[in-house]
Amino acid sequence: MTRLLCSLAAAFVAFAQDKEPPSVSPGANGTAPSDAIVLFDGKSMDKWIARSGSRNLCDVRNGEMICRSGVGDLMTKERFGSAQVHVEFNLPSMPNQKGQLRSNSGVYLQGRYEIQVLDSLNNPTYTNGMAGALYGQHVPLVNPSAGPGRWQSYDIIFHAPKCDASGKVSASGSLTLIFNGVLVQDHVPVMKLTGGAVSENLCEAGPLLLQDHSGFKDAPLTELRYRNIWLRRLAE
Repeated sequence: MTRLLCSLAAAFVAFAQDKEPPSVSPGANGTAPSDAIVLFDGKSMDKWIARSGSRNLCDVRNGEMICRSGVGDLMTKERFGSAQVHVEFNLPSMPNQKGQLRSNSGVYLQGRYEIQVLDSLNNPTYTNGMAGALYGQHVPLVNPSAGPGRWQSYDIIFHAPKCDASGKVSASGSLTLIFNGVLVQDHVPVMKLTGGAVSENLCEAGPLLLQDHSGFKDAPLTELRYRNIWLRRLAE
């Protein structure tokens, strides 16, 4: 029996090794891989809608998405479950502001779970609300914030919650985040919705959302810039 099991195991390994994974061409200098869905290509906002229903979206200039306070939250038309997501952002210099008022925005996965965008270079605030935090849930392992005026990046591996046949969540989602090339969230559980979520149904696909922070008390005028936004769907 032992010899038979060993033979079967060896045959399975040989079969698995014979199945080549699909080829993907990596992007150059952070651009999208060949199998990615490009959400912002530097040319238009065609793949985005305003959460409010307004027709006013961010400006597009010099390959950048330029979002001023008051435009409202933006969402992709694309909906997704588990995904690899890449976002690059550039924060304005706001030396007269402190804490949550300095260059505040957020990247919401499925429109439900916020990765905080903030100028967290020499700008103390509550730790689960700093740049690289899964807002209100997980503090980043380290703080690799580059400060205003420099392009920064989030590379996100998001696994959506698993749901059973009745539509109830059977297993929490998870998140890994690399911030400016540095691991700051290491396969952490996604335990709850962030305030302002677009939907409470955790079992359905959702959009990528970029937050406009202007609706909060005493929020100053802020101008965020984004570029090179894409995602790759992952097997559930």
